[in-house]
Amino acid sequence: MEAVFYHPPSKPPGEMNPLTLAYAGDAIYELFIRGYVISRPNHRPNEMHRTAVKYVSAKAQAAALAELALSEAERDVVRRGRNAKSGTAPKNTDIAQYRHSTAFECLLGYLYYTGEHDRLREIMEQAVQIIEGRAAR
Repeated sequence: MEAVFYHPPSKPPGEMNPLTLAYAGDAIYELFIRGYVISRPNHRPNEMHRTAVKYVSAKAQAAALAELALSEAERDVVRRGRNAKSGTAPKNTDIAQYRHSTAFECLLGYLYYTGEHDRLREIMEQAVQIIEGRAAR
């Protein structure tokens, strides 16, 4: 599957700054979640926004990451993302959740730029299921 809006990065994904990968991963996950929300029955704008926030918050992303089964290579990417220093402080969450959500986004960006789109989709689908399962508890 070829990405619709693809511009190759200036470096191979393994050499990219983890925060750059997270920057891309944030946008990829946001678009995925917006598509997911639109696929559901309630299309009132305010309700769509509230629903999307449940999936894209740092807390939700960190919780999903904690339950994902990852390969050793994926865990290495996550470690790089978690340890990256952004220089900014999170507004609505603690630093640990913020770093784990950055790691989650870093992994998504990495999978996107390595062309592992099936795995990328699988992880995002699993994240949705994990977050929904936590909400049902």
